[in-house]
Amino acid sequence: MNRRTAGRRAAAWLACLALAASAAGHANDAEGVKIGVLTDMAGVTSDATGKGSIEAARMAIEEMGGQVLGKPVTLVTGDHQHKPDIGASMARQWYDADGVDVIVDVPNSSVALAVQAIAREKKKLVIFSSPGTTALTQAQCSPYGVQWTYTTYALSRGTADAVVREGNRRWFILASDYAFGKQLAADTAAVVKANGGEVAGTVFHPLNASDFASFLLQAQASRAQIVAVANAGGDTIMAIKQAAEFGLGQGGQKLAAMLLLLTDVHSLGLAAAQSTYLTVPSYWDMNDGTRAFSKTFAERVGHPPTFLQAGVYGSVRHYLKAVQAAGTTDSKAVMDKMKELPIDDAFSLNARIRADGLVVRDMLLAQVKAPDQSRQPWDYYTVVRTIPGQALAWPLSESQCAQARP
Repeated sequence: MNRRTAGRRAAAWLACLALAASAAGHANDAEGVKIGVLTDMAGVTSDATGKGSIEAARMAIEEMGGQVLGKPVTLVTGDHQHKPDIGASMARQWYDADGVDVIVDVPNSSVALAVQAIAREKKKLVIFSSPGTTALTQAQCSPYGVQWTYTTYALSRGTADAVVREGNRRWFILASDYAFGKQLAADTAAVVKANGGEVAGTVFHPLNASDFASFLLQAQASRAQIVAVANAGGDTIMAIKQAAEFGLGQGGQKLAAMLLLLTDVHSLGLAAAQSTYLTVPSYWDMNDGTRAFSKTFAERVGHPPTFLQAGVYGSVRHYLKAVQAAGTTDSKAVMDKMKELPIDDAFSLNARIRADGLVVRDMLLAQVKAPDQSRQPWDYYTVVRTIPGQALAWPLSESQCAQARP
């Protein structure tokens, strides 16, 4: 076979592949929309995501009538077990073989970064509700990825700024030893220092730790005014409980939870968590719309949604509206519509998707109520003030994301 013939055959083969890919895209449109909820069903964040994330996605689909473009919307679900290789493998299977159009949720930042790489390779959409690492919309951003609910940057700026301004300038940071915790620790330290404070020390613990004794002893020895807990889910609960057992409060030290979820407060109890400052993208008792949604959600799941679960609801709802407006499930066309359309679910305050895929939204500085202030089950927060979204997002001029540059 001469080179010219080989070249023609190769070109023909590539053309066939392109036609096959195009046909597959049209086939997906004909079959409807398939959404994959990749979540944590049994790990440290399962209460805050897990079955509640799945139900939130289902409620968004129901609200949109269960179909789009005249075809059904279906769900597939999976548990990544907090392992990036498992998460990446499931994403590849869903995109390649199972016809999934978009993956949502993805608690655990390390897993999210692995899934983002697969989505970028496959030119498929992924909308992150639960991971907070800024890398998703900074250095490792993707034209097919959206960071929907929050970032470590936003939470640290909201909470650390408020606590430092109260005069608490000496900090010690206890963080989880993976992408999320490391980024949250770094962002917290930056805010503390920017406000004239100092970080006396930072220690990292393994995911799903059971014994925080050595870490808390270091925190006590640091004589820091504030011990910042920069982790998530079960690790946050265990760290705060053991801090109380070690008597950090009696020694004059205070805790600042850099990520504290509604289910965490419930597990800790108001007596243990009271007066803690936190930043939240949403709260179930914000307005009539959030209260109505949360009533139905609680009937199905057993409690109001965390802001991660509310994020899954909002992201799926917005995605389906964009598919309807675009008239196709083509990833680029849908992403363009997602950025063009206003975000209007009840949990999203003044929210929009930027060029880097980050949803910039107003958030709430809240404080955990004392037991005698709570009026009903799950009435846990007093909203101190609304924080403008622009104050919680890095300027695009400082972005490391290639697609955000002019």
